[in-house]
Amino acid sequence: MLDRLFTPETLQEAWMVLKTQIPLAIWETVYVTVLSTAFAIVLGLPLGVLLVAGEKNGVLPLPKGLMHVLNVVINLLRSVPFLILMIMVFPLTRLIVGTTVGTVASIVPLVIAAFPFVARLVESSLREVNPNIIEAAQSMGASPMQIICKVMIPESVPSLISNATIAITTILGYSAMSGIIGGGGLGKIAINYGYYRYKFLVMLIAVILLIVLVQIFQSVGTRIAVRSDKRLK
Repeated sequence: MLDRLFTPETLQEAWMVLKTQIPLAIWETVYVTVLSTAFAIVLGLPLGVLLVAGEKNGVLPLPKGLMHVLNVVINLLRSVPFLILMIMVFPLTRLIVGTTVGTVASIVPLVIAAFPFVARLVESSLREVNPNIIEAAQSMGASPMQIICKVMIPESVPSLISNATIAITTILGYSAMSGIIGGGGLGKIAINYGYYRYKFLVMLIAVILLIVLVQIFQSVGTRIAVRSDKRLK
């Protein structure tokens, strides 16, 4: 395989793919990753808040049965491998998008796979908040929603941003796997050329670009988290 990796024909084909398909694939990967992360945060952030605030000793205690159901649902969704989950949600994807293949269709399983993960990340971030700060807010007569919106979330912003970075890099990896069911992006190129056509140089280029995107997301997220940390100022 290695002796055929850099033949003139292989290099020519890789250059044509790089010139004609890679730019669109990069855009599709970034588009799907960012949009899926945004939807996952919209769903996962409130759930993560409820997991902490709704506990028995939380600022907004909820019925024990409801908390148990939330934990079970989140754990179940997190336990299903992403490739299987993509197939399981085909009916929901078709209902929402109208099709089960394509770049847009891959957003539905990505969000379903990611929002329970985001909820757990939010939960871990909120648990890092100093309990003394919450008790001080309660002693001053703050309502549960005020404590959540003006104390717990603002105090955990650096951790939330760091965990959001973890989430977006994880979703980026999931988006590459969606190429198996016809999703677009770099994953589709890697699978179509590297797996189906044995064009390993093209697959290698796609993998390198995915690694570069992960590094960019990670670097930007880490820098924003550091700047938002008031303890470092």
